[in-house]
Amino acid sequence: MTDLRRIDVNLIVVLDAILREKNLTHAGDAVGMSQPAVSGALARLRVQFDDPLMVRNGKIFEPTAKALELMPLVEDAMREIERIFDILPAFDPLTSTRTFYIEASDYLLAQVTGPLIKLIKQHAPGVNIAFDAMPQEIGSSQIDLLRRDMIISAANLGIAGKRKSLFSDTFVCIADAKNSRIVDGAFDLVALSELRHCSVSFGGEILNLIDIQLSENGVVPKVALRVRGFLPVPFAIAGSDLIGFVPERVAKQYINQLGLAIVKTPLPNCNLIEAAFWHPSKSGDPGLIWLIEMLRKAAEIVEFGTEDMSVEDGDFQL
Repeated sequence: MTDLRRIDVNLIVVLDAILREKNLTHAGDAVGMSQPAVSGALARLRVQFDDPLMVRNGKIFEPTAKALELMPLVEDAMREIERIFDILPAFDPLTSTRTFYIEASDYLLAQVTGPLIKLIKQHAPGVNIAFDAMPQEIGSSQIDLLRRDMIISAANLGIAGKRKSLFSDTFVCIADAKNSRIVDGAFDLVALSELRHCSVSFGGEILNLIDIQLSENGVVPKVALRVRGFLPVPFAIAGSDLIGFVPERVAKQYINQLGLAIVKTPLPNCNLIEAAFWHPSKSGDPGLIWLIEMLRKAAEIVEFGTEDMSVEDGDFQL
């Protein structure tokens, strides 16, 4: 018997879409994934079944004999999966012991974890949240929408699926307070071009919003250091001649502690929007609907500094 613990059973959802649509882009639309992510899933399926499964014929893909053999089995499996989730009990936060699995950026975890945990403790004492960091290659997180309850990250990263914006922040430039190029609390474009940068990477070909902003204003940054996520940036800059851009909340948290300064620049304001992403097939999950409302409330605490932990009863829709 096949050991299911060694198989990514979530791939059956992708396989079903590929077999039905016979087009990777359309299959991706059906399951809330990008075309490259579907291609990656198909590659894994080909290894799993030791068969090409789909072969190109002109502009379409046609199923192989093995794929035709699998089609009715996959359809039966999908019906069983849907049947199982259709009979899930209604979610009652006061009595539930469910664990929600959330993948998030370091910045999001630093801002929202505290308020969210307080809300959960007050309104759902038996519910647990299991947090995990974003993967090195952001593209893989699109497949993770099938195995996680939610991914929370910057809205511009191109994660597929349903989405709800949570809160925003503004990027600011930070430098060591003793940086000699600071004039009247500001850097000009020449300084931004000549100074060494600590840049934030999200993996793959995804550009940081600030990288785009710099490019649009004719600045090619001299990248001396790349870090994963925003939280390492203040520590890398402290005591050095490096500069970097981080969300304003991160800057204000560390400037006094590390002897940094928020430095004005000629760049237009650049806003970061943090959003929650989930797979479209989970939109009817009452527990997920409740979790979205908790995140929305936690985001309000982050955005506006309110300490009101009350949550009005009502029907929330995704």
